[in-house]
Amino acid sequence: MSLTSFSVKTIQGESQQLSHYEGKVLLVVNVASKCGFTGQYTGLQSLHQEYASRGLVVMGFPCDQFGHQEPGNESSILTFCETQFKVTFPMFAKIEVNGASAVPFYQWLKTSKPGLLGTEAIKWNFTKFLVGRKGQVLKRYAPTDTPESLRADIEDALAL
Repeated sequence: MSLTSFSVKTIQGESQQLSHYEGKVLLVVNVASKCGFTGQYTGLQSLHQEYASRGLVVMGFPCDQFGHQEPGNESSILTFCETQFKVTFPMFAKIEVNGASAVPFYQWLKTSKPGLLGTEAIKWNFTKFLVGRKGQVLKRYAPTDTPESLRADIEDALAL
């Protein structure tokens, strides 16, 4: 399996092949609007604005598996992101990232780059994956890793 093997659903409910992002650097994040890390939307939007012209795509995947911190539907999530954080990067339909119902794209991300001590499970909202231009998962970041702290890795990935 590779990045281009997957299809995801946009927050508007449309199916999108990830081959659409071939040749781009992706920062994939499971997000939530009622989380202590929700303020990271500001940093994610900043990265999007700064690096989109060079090939970075920030991708937000709402998830309600951690403390019921994303209780809304796609419409309310999108409205929240656009009004509270002026998000313009692609947002996708609410998904599960762990367990039997985890979407295949996230299963692939977790298998490709396990977390601390080799555990695959996502531990909390705002876990981040950096995917290179050739579709390889380069790095996995903890929720506590701020978007700003990823700049050097993003610069390196964009340079390849």
